[in-house]
Amino acid sequence: SAAIRTPSTSMPTCRPTAARSYQDLYNKANQIANYLIDDTGFVSGNRVLIRSANNPMFVASWFAVLKAGGIVVATMPLLREKELSVMIESAQISHAFCDYRLRDEMDLVTEPALKKVIYFDGSEQSDQELEKAIAEKSIQFENYPTRSDSISLIGFTSGTTGKPKMTAHFHRDVILICEAFPKYSLQPKPDDVFTGSPPLGFTFGLGGLVLFPFYYGASTFLIEKPSPELLLEAIQKYKITVCFTAPTAWRILTTKVKDYDISSLRKCISAGETLPLKVWEDWYNATGLKIIDGIGATEMLHIFISSNEDNMKKGATGVPIHGYEAKIVDKKGNEVPTNEPGRLAVRGITGCRYLNRTDKQKEYVQNGWNLTGDIFRKDEDGYFWFVARGDDMIISSGYNIAAIEVENVLLTHPEIAECAVVGLPDEERGMLVCSYIVLKDKTKAGPDLGKAIQNWFKEVAAPYKYPREVRFMDHLPKTETGKIQRYKLKQ
Repeated sequence: SAAIRTPSTSMPTCRPTAARSYQDLYNKANQIANYLIDDTGFVSGNRVLIRSANNPMFVASWFAVLKAGGIVVATMPLLREKELSVMIESAQISHAFCDYRLRDEMDLVTEPALKKVIYFDGSEQSDQELEKAIAEKSIQFENYPTRSDSISLIGFTSGTTGKPKMTAHFHRDVILICEAFPKYSLQPKPDDVFTGSPPLGFTFGLGGLVLFPFYYGASTFLIEKPSPELLLEAIQKYKITVCFTAPTAWRILTTKVKDYDISSLRKCISAGETLPLKVWEDWYNATGLKIIDGIGATEMLHIFISSNEDNMKKGATGVPIHGYEAKIVDKKGNEVPTNEPGRLAVRGITGCRYLNRTDKQKEYVQNGWNLTGDIFRKDEDGYFWFVARGDDMIISSGYNIAAIEVENVLLTHPEIAECAVVGLPDEERGMLVCSYIVLKDKTKAGPDLGKAIQNWFKEVAAPYKYPREVRFMDHLPKTETGKIQRYKLKQ
């Protein structure tokens, strides 16, 4: 199996509190696979939910399900009973592996499709049901003869715009993405050590923290609750070389990095939402390291447009990586002229396969091209530049205003820590540009500062783009993967 291919079986793979070798992981996955087949009524094709923070037992269970011929549905640890029930019913999940520390919400699930829940201790401090059940199981297992075009995993979209959808990916897709983004942007080596904040239930995290390091025989350091301080501590203590996290985290890391030795770090990757130029510049000025931006999607499994340090254009997302092609189209699917904004269309080695949503499949995939819902422009050198999410374009008094443009200006204000911009209905203008702002010093919030920010904006950017409303918040609503939930701000 490519995921455990390494020149040395003693090389550490998952290291939350202690080292685990590739051989350790291989043995554990085989024991879990034997248990699934022998004792749980599991048959190939069954769908298995994994509910856990990022830890070695999550990884071992993930590989065990695939080895046994099952389909993995990995989830975020903060999901509640209602969300879990929707997933279990939608995907017809029959089995679940759950960290016993997260059992309260799991115990509330009563979906009839779910036949068995198996609890384990992701902290490895106690023996729960799974640990006891596999103690005497063989460390040998003959993998189920799965086809390359059989479904290996089902991902649920992260739901920044409402109800999540199921998207399926094949066994071959898992291998193909390992030959795409990491080879182009990261050039992984066996002595690399990966870490990051995205949950393994998010395909950005699955690829960056498990699939890519394992495919290239490297190591990964898994952090269950990855605060900025813990990320920096891990980089310093364990000589991390590759770090994956979201733009929000990179912004916070920039303010704290001076207190840590991050000299081992060579690759910084951002995804989940667009990377503000100011965040890129601040990190570069503080560290000399260039953040590699990228756009991916659960529907596409991982990143398909990105760059590397040698061909990076500051502010651009990048170019289609090996195995993908992209273009910018209008509403009729016709390619638009250079530098004109339009809908991003992409096709390549992976693609969208919604389950049980023929209507959404026809919307997302048109004439073989995947329409991600993002507005981009393509410059004369073939670089793609993010403009807005399709639903983040604000049409106010006849002007087309991209929310991200307004946000990027606001983020340069010395008092502003975070912000999100949305369009709200307005009888006079059609839509109103409204900014939600988190201040560095929240005690300064008030109408006087709001007015000052508006006046400042009109001095540094086109006045028609200025936020007509400024609303201060203690924090912005976000998904567990760090994406700002703008739809909640519109409610």
